[in-house]
Amino acid sequence: MTADGALAVLTLLRGADVWIAGGWGIDALVGKQTRPHRDLDLAHRADHEPRVIEALAAAGFTETLDQRPVRFVMARPSGESVDLHPLVFAPDGSAVQSSHDPDEPFRYPADCFTAGTIGGERVPCLSAAQQVAFHQGYEPAGHDRHDMALLRETFGIATHF
Repeated sequence: MTADGALAVLTLLRGADVWIAGGWGIDALVGKQTRPHRDLDLAHRADHEPRVIEALAAAGFTETLDQRPVRFVMARPSGESVDLHPLVFAPDGSAVQSSHDPDEPFRYPADCFTAGTIGGERVPCLSAAQQVAFHQGYEPAGHDRHDMALLRETFGIATHF
């Protein structure tokens, strides 16, 4: 997924609450693309899911993976894909996302919803601390190590790898 592709997806989803996560989310936080990205990870309000699906489908995306309520993926035949993560919000602005372990949902504190930039445009994304939290509990790949090093260097925060 290119920077232009990521921005085009955000334009399609205008009117739905979404936040960039994953590699593009980290690059948005540092304000520049630092590596290639195979997809765009987006957290979204679960109650906005119908409009997210409708907007992406109108642009040629079809569902290619369904692991709801944890996540689902929509992709174009060209190979662009969007990995979607439904969030259920509490009145205090925090949110939860289901996980594959029903007793351990992913938690999003209210202050983790922030903004960064892609291609000079301000975009909604998840905070550095939230990105670090999501990069725990699995064996990291090379891009994960790159992303965590970038967060350490840019924000001076501790990571576990």
